[in-house]
Amino acid sequence: MRCEFVYLSINKLITNKKPLKMSNFFDSNTYFIDEKVNMFKFENAYKVYGENGELIGAINQKLTTGQKLLRLVLKKPMLPFLLEIRNAQDGLEGTISRGWTFWMSKITIADAQGSPIGIIKQKFKFFKPTFTIFTDSEVQLAQITGDWKAWNFVIKDANQAPIGAISKKWAGAVKELFTTADKYNVTISGDVTDKKSKAVIVSAAITIDMVLKESK
Repeated sequence: MRCEFVYLSINKLITNKKPLKMSNFFDSNTYFIDEKVNMFKFENAYKVYGENGELIGAINQKLTTGQKLLRLVLKKPMLPFLLEIRNAQDGLEGTISRGWTFWMSKITIADAQGSPIGIIKQKFKFFKPTFTIFTDSEVQLAQITGDWKAWNFVIKDANQAPIGAISKKWAGAVKELFTTADKYNVTISGDVTDKKSKAVIVSAAITIDMVLKESK
């Protein structure tokens, strides 16, 4: 009887155990990006916070040993890169990657399963970078344009209606947390309701610092 009682008690604990609640990284409309600077590392790394200062994820660059060696002798704009977007539980949410490039850069956004969901094409003017964002079938979704020097960017949809912004102006609960030039915030309009489209636009916007740095 005692063994049966123990078994029933353990079984009850297992069946009543609540599953871990995984965050949906792309549900947020406000992202605060905090670059983690480490002079002894080749990879760029960023922490991502929500509107109330809660950690919602991270962006990490992944480099092979060969790529690290190449960065010592070749210019960054030529080199491929891979960024992983992860949620607060370290679950993979998506990736952003670029292959070898010698002129106009083309960047691919993929979901957690590795399937392409979007494309970013860059066009540079004098201190006026432009990022055009497409679906994986190359239908235009949005465009990011702005002043890199002043760090003010506007995100517009395919009809040129404003749907978001990227800046280093702080407000709300995180105003006192972010004060240096290596941090910025991204806001996306609640009117962007299609989840796949939003994931593509957000992925492009939150990694803009990394993309600009690799293009220098």
